[in-house]
Parts: sequence; structure tokens; C-alpha cells
Amino acid sequence: MPVNITSAAGIISLLEETDDRLIVYALKQLNSLVDMFWAEIADSITIIEMLYENEQFKDRQLAALVASKVYYHLGSFDNALQYALGADKLFNVDESSEYVETIISKCIDHYTKLQVENFQNQSEQKAIDPRLENIVNRMFQKCLDDKKFKQAIGLAIETRRLDILEKAIQIATNVADTISYAFKVTLSLIQNRKFRNAILTLLVKIYSNLPNPDYVNVVQCLIYLDEPEQVANILENLVRSNSVLMAFQIGLDLYENSTQQFLLKVRNLLKALITTSQPMDIGEGEVKQEEPTGKVNQELKAHIDKLLTILNGEITINTNMQFLIKNNHSDLLILKTIKDAVRNSICHTATVICNSLMHCGTTSDQFLRDNLEWLARATNWAKFTATSSLGVIHKGHEKEALNLMSAYLPKDTGNSFPYSDGGGLYALGLIHANHGDSIVEYLFTQLKAASTEPVKHGACLGIGLAAMGTFRSDIYEELKTNLVKDNAIIGEAAGIAIGLVMLGSNSSIAIQDMLGYAQETQHEKILRGIAIGISLCMYGRLEEANTLIETLVQDKDPILRRSGMYTIAMAYCGTGNSEAIRRLLHVAVSDVNDDVRRAAVEALGFLLFRTPEQCPSMVSLLAESYNPHVRYGAAMALGIACAGTGNKEALAVLEPMLNDAVNYVRQGVLIAMSLICIQHTESTCPKVKMLRETLLKIVTDKHDDVIAKFGAILAQGILDAGGRNMSVSLQTRNGQTDMSAVVGLLVFTQFWYWFPLAHFLSLAFQPTSLIGLNQDLKMPRIEFLSNAQPSVFGYPAPMEEKKADKKEKVEKAVLSTTSKKHRRDLDKKVDKGEEKMEVDEKAKVDETEKKEKEKEPDFEILQNPARVIKPQLRVISSKSTRYQPLKDVSNGGFIILRDNQSDQPENLVELVKAGGPVKEEEHTEPEPPEPFEWIED
Repeated sequence: MPVNITSAAGIISLLEETDDRLIVYALKQLNSLVDMFWAEIADSITIIEMLYENEQFKDRQLAALVASKVYYHLGSFDNALQYALGADKLFNVDESSEYVETIISKCIDHYTKLQVENFQNQSEQKAIDPRLENIVNRMFQKCLDDKKFKQAIGLAIETRRLDILEKAIQIATNVADTISYAFKVTLSLIQNRKFRNAILTLLVKIYSNLPNPDYVNVVQCLIYLDEPEQVANILENLVRSNSVLMAFQIGLDLYENSTQQFLLKVRNLLKALITTSQPMDIGEGEVKQEEPTGKVNQELKAHIDKLLTILNGEITINTNMQFLIKNNHSDLLILKTIKDAVRNSICHTATVICNSLMHCGTTSDQFLRDNLEWLARATNWAKFTATSSLGVIHKGHEKEALNLMSAYLPKDTGNSFPYSDGGGLYALGLIHANHGDSIVEYLFTQLKAASTEPVKHGACLGIGLAAMGTFRSDIYEELKTNLVKDNAIIGEAAGIAIGLVMLGSNSSIAIQDMLGYAQETQHEKILRGIAIGISLCMYGRLEEANTLIETLVQDKDPILRRSGMYTIAMAYCGTGNSEAIRRLLHVAVSDVNDDVRRAAVEALGFLLFRTPEQCPSMVSLLAESYNPHVRYGAAMALGIACAGTGNKEALAVLEPMLNDAVNYVRQGVLIAMSLICIQHTESTCPKVKMLRETLLKIVTDKHDDVIAKFGAILAQGILDAGGRNMSVSLQTRNGQTDMSAVVGLLVFTQFWYWFPLAHFLSLAFQPTSLIGLNQDLKMPRIEFLSNAQPSVFGYPAPMEEKKADKKEKVEKAVLSTTSKKHRRDLDKKVDKGEEKMEVDEKAKVDETEKKEKEKEPDFEILQNPARVIKPQLRVISSKSTRYQPLKDVSNGGFIILRDNQSDQPENLVELVKAGGPVKEEEHTEPEPPEPFEWIED
């Protein structure tokens, strides 16, 4: 029969006995009773501590365990941890109690802290208690034994234990799944550049040792590690081992995910292979076989030539252009409605920008051609904006770029129009954005030769876009010369262009030059350009930017403090770094300058785009701020972070702000809502219909404010971007940060100060396409199956033109005798059955209409190249038996297809000419009839 103990005093008294057996018995009893009588035992804690410190006492570990539990109950967790370490193996990590969980948590936290410090300071290593490491190792072993590999990976990454990370991946039941999980966690959660690179290097090693190496993910790791040599080696090995299609697929992914500079290095390494007489790895024994070697060389050369065209971007750009031209569903009636409602120059400029966004990449300038007289109203900088808008329309139309823009480019003759010439050079940059090998030298020459402000302004922006991320010193020096001329208009463009050319370089020379000149100049426009330039130089540099951020944030000049906010946004974009968010939120509510506060809130969007669901809760209070600049910033932050997601929480925060008292807040809300709702239908995002109606209502309302109208017109362009075939996203399909999209959106936000910069938004547009390519990199005719009703993901219905209101006729006075006669006539008709006939016919028409609606199929067959919006990818599958996709079609984008019937002729998709839809020729009149003789009866 169990005895209820009411006090531990008797057992505690045994601790003072001289016989060790009695003391051990007492400790065992106290260990089982400590949760109930810890307050009593605490009075004798010194005795228990002395027993632990007595090295002659054999069971000192048991004393340590009891002391640890007492200190745990007292809330002294550091002491509890120290004595738990002393308990050694008696501390059972498998025990499921609150005490064990708390101590393990403290143990891991302490171990993590020491490991992180040691990783950061390799020179000054802090000693780690082996007992502490032992407990952590036992926890790792427990995770591995229980097959909780993801927990082990998370713990290994947190505690900087690469050996455990490697072990967890290698012994996992599903290695491919586990390694891809580790890859995602590394990219999304690791904010220390050095440690991230260490993990990625390990992942490359593990990937390479797999029986079937996942080259796609290996290359993604190598892009982050900036290892073009290894990428070139992988591509070479794939081509040599007859895995040419996989090499092509990797090449397409590589172009989408890496910088110009990285691609250039890979291309140069591959070119070196075909310029040498023999492949690098041919051994002595193979030299004798001259004929086969020559044949292999020719085949290798042909494959590498194709690979070079992929890495050059030709395939991606040209195929995307074909997709956009073929699927252009722009509604010109919307533009006509906006044009007819426009009454001032600001809205005129907005309409021109709206048209360019609507037709981005479609090469269709029909609206501009149809309204040349209206377009001619644009003068000076409005003319600059209108001319440069052609660059957005013809984005990617690189082969014909100089011919297309020839009328708007500087001429050698004296007859020049500076605003259209400058706009033309800016347009060339937009056409070749982040892919400017072929046009950089032309723009460089024009920049040197230019003499007028608008031409130099356009040339600076153009060359910045074309040479983005190339770090070219000669271009930098020329731009720097233009920056220090102390000309406000040229200086602003030069500052932005320096940032674009030196994008992510962390160039101390460029930053020091810009900061130095920022202290000298009095021009606010130049300072604004420098503010953006400095932040772009720090793109993706993480903690390396901290020193510069500290300097900028503490500057007296509000424009440089604003630059500090943008630098945080660029350096930590997509990381969700808690320290950076804390700093931005602090500035958002404390800075004395409205522009700085607005920029701080906008910057939150750039940090949180990987976890868009977190953004609404973070900025919801800021959206209700008394300061309209903060409210505007909150709206834009939601637009940037949740771009293309259709996030309902974000729209719920924004919707009440549509009625804001301040018009520029409404402008920001409209643009943000269009960014969120882009490429969504009523089925995937019910607010789309309301948004479209609101935009049209604001534009056509004569009494609404110009600022709000500007936002509504731009928002309409964003909603229907690229002929309703483009979305906005700050990350690529593979989850990498899309550098050009981040840059495009950052500079786009500067339209607040300078309207022409709105064109930068085109850099963030991505075609919502699914394009299959064969081994010749052409589009075969192939069908994809969408397991959803066509209306769920279909294009929005075109706008219906309102019929001209007919003049109402004045009703005639009807006499009572007339109405009686009318009723008698009706009765006669009913008798004859005429009216019944009419009713029956109407009922039949209604029934057929209902049946047609009900008949909508549950699936849709899409033709290559297909428009597939992001939510639709879940229900997409390949329908072809002949072509086998090299990667899952649910990824979207470019998919290389393996032809299982290569001996049979292929049916290819017909290519269409650039230039947009051509008006159909009017029907020719019928020929006159043959001569005949008319005879009257």
C-alpha cells in the first residue's frame, strides 16, 4: 500500500550521514520527489552541490542531476544547465518531461551561440564544453534514430554542424527530397553569406556523388557560389556524355537565374573548348583514331554552338517574344476609353506609360499609330517618356532594335530633337535590359558624343540598363565624369546608371566616389540618383553592407538616410532578416523626414517577398498611420511583397484605403492592388472584378483628382501587362531572387519624383508561359492538358463598347378609347395563338443559353506555346505520347522535350512576324455583273 509523503525533511537529513549508501539512497529518493518538494530541497542545495564537487563520491553525477532539477524549479536555468551537464549520462535526453525539454532547449541555444561566434571568428576560437557537445550529439542521434531527418537538418544548420548535415542527408530514406529541403532552407533562412556558401559547397559535393546527379540543382548552388568554371565543366561533361538535352535545359535555367557577368564567363569557357583543335580530355590512345575524333569534334561543336545561343539569351528572348505576340489579348477599347477621358498632361503621360505596360514585349504599337495626332501633344520631357515607351513595347526585339528606333536616335546631321533622341537611347536600354552585349558599345559612343541634357540623360539610363551588373570600369569612369559635372538632370541619371552597372559589386571605389560627391553637391536630383546608385551597389551583400548602412542612417541629409533604407532593402532582399526589419520599423515611426519614413516602409516589401503572408500583419498598423506618406509606403510594401500572389489578407488591408482622404495614398493603393491581382481571374481572386470597375470609374470621373487618376491609369496598364500574358514576381521559378525584377521595382518606385522611371517596371514582368522546345530548340506542335474549366483561368472578357444613347421620344397622350381598342386587338391575337408562339420562342432561346453555360467542359487543351498562370500550374500535364518533358511541366517556363519518334517528321509551330496585329484589308468590292439585256414583262 503506497504511503503519501507530506515532507522530504527525513530524506534530506540522510544527506548528512557518513555512509555513502545512505546518501545515494537519499539522492535517488529526492530525484523522484524533487518535482513535488523542490522548495524544501532548495534549502539544502549547498549540501547537494558539495556532494557533486566531492570527486571521491562515486555517485556525484546523481547529485548534479538533483541540483539541476532544483535550480530548474527555482527558475535559474543557467545553473540548471551547468549541473545537467555534470549529470552526464544520467541526464536522459529521451525523457519526455518539461524539465528535459527546457534544459535541452537551453543547451542547444548556448551551443548555437558558441558555434556561431566560433564560425565568425576563426582566429579566436572559444572552447566548448565537451559535455555540452555530448548532449547536442545525443539529440542529433535521437533525431536520426527516429528518422526525423528534417529536424536534424534544421538543428545542424542552426548549430553550424556541417558534418551532421551531411550525415542526415546521406542516411535519409528519400535523399532527393531531403537534399532539396536543405537547399530551400539554406536559401530562405541563412542570412550569413559565408555560412550559406559553406552549406552550398557541401550540397554540391553531395549532389555530385548521387547515382543520378541532380544537375539542375547543382547548377543553382554554383550560381550562388559564383563558380562559372564548375558550371562550364558540368555542361561540357553532359554534352560529351550524350546528355545534350539536359545540358540545354540547364542552359535555359541558367539564363533565367544568373547575371550577365556569370553567363559571359561560362560562355567564354565553352568557346575555348571549340576553338582548341581537340577536346581537353582526349587521351593518348584516342589520338590515333583521327576520323572519329574529327566527327566527335564537329558534333561537339554543333552542340556547344546551340548551348551558346541558349546562354546568349537568344532562344529565351525570341521564344518569349513569339509567345507574347501570338497570345496578345490587349483590350484597345480600355485604352481608347482612358484616352477620351484624359484632360491634362499628367494623365496624357500616364496613358502613354499604361499603353507601353499593356503591350510590353508584344511589339504592337498600333494604339500609338492610330493616335499620332493625340500623341503629338507630348512636349519636352513628356515626349522623352513617350519615345522611351517604345522600348517597353519592343522589349526583347533586339535584332531590329536599331531599325525600329532609327527615327528617334541622334543623327550626325544638325537637325536633332533632344527629347526624342534621349528617349530613343533610353528605349534601346529597355529593349536590351540585362542583355546588352550587342548594344553597349553603340550606347557608350552616343554617351560620349551627346551634348544636350535630355540625350545624356537617356544615354546614361540606357547604358545602365544594357550593361547591368557587368562591372565595366570604362563605362563606370564615363558615368562618373557625367555625375560630377554638377548638372542636375544628367547627374541623376548617371547616379542610377552607376548603381546598375556596378550592381551587387560592393565596389568600395564606386561607393566612396558617390558618397564623397553627395557631400559636395547641392542638387537634390543628383542626390536622389546617388541614393539609388549606392543601394544598388550593395544588392544581395547581406551583412557586408552593415557598415555602410550605419553611416547612411546616421547622416544629417534626409536623402542619404533614404539611401540607407534602400540599401537595407537591396542588401537583405528576400531574406526576411529580423534585425533589418526591426531597424526599418524603427525608422518608419521615428524619422523626422516623410520621404525617409515612406522609403523605410516600402523597403519592408523587398525583405518579405519570400514570405508574402507575413507582410499584411506587419504593415497593417502602419496602413492606419496618421502620416499619409507612411500609409502610401505600407500600400507599396504590400504590392511589392505580395506581387502576383492575389493575397486576400493584403487586399483586405488595402481595400479600405481606396477611400483615403489623401489622393497620393489612393494612387499607391491602386498600383499596389494591381500588382497583387496581376494575372488573376475572378475564380482565383474575387476582388479583380471590383478593382477593374474601380479603375474605370476613377479614370472616367471628371471630378476625381489628377494624382488618383494617374495611379488608376498606371494600375490598368499593370493589370493587363504584356497583352494579359505577364505577371510580376521578385523570384524566379526556381525560387532564386530575380535580380532584374528587384532592381526594376526599386527604380519604378522613384516615379514619385520622375515619371520616365516608371518604365523600369517592365524589368519585373515575367511571361506566364509554358513553352516546350525540341532538340533543335524550336517549338513543336504539342498539346498540354489543363484539368480545370476554361473560364477558371481564362482571359478576362473584353470591354464592351457602350452604344450611343438614343434620344428618348416624348410619350404621346393615349385616349381611353384607344387603349380599349388595343386590348381588343390583343385578345384577337391570343385567340389565333400568335402571342403564345412568341413566348414559346423566347423560352426556347433562354433554355439553349442555359444549356450552353452548363456544357462548359471540365478541362482545356492548350497549344504550345501556352499561357499558364501560376495557380493553373497545379492542374497542368503533358498530353503528348511522342514528346517526353525533361522536367515536370508544372514548373512552367521553358521545358526541353525528348522526341521518342525522332525518325518521323516534326510538325512545328509557325513563327509570326513582330509588329503586332495588322489591320485586315477591307473586303474588295464584287466585280460588276456580265452585260445582259433587261426585258420587261
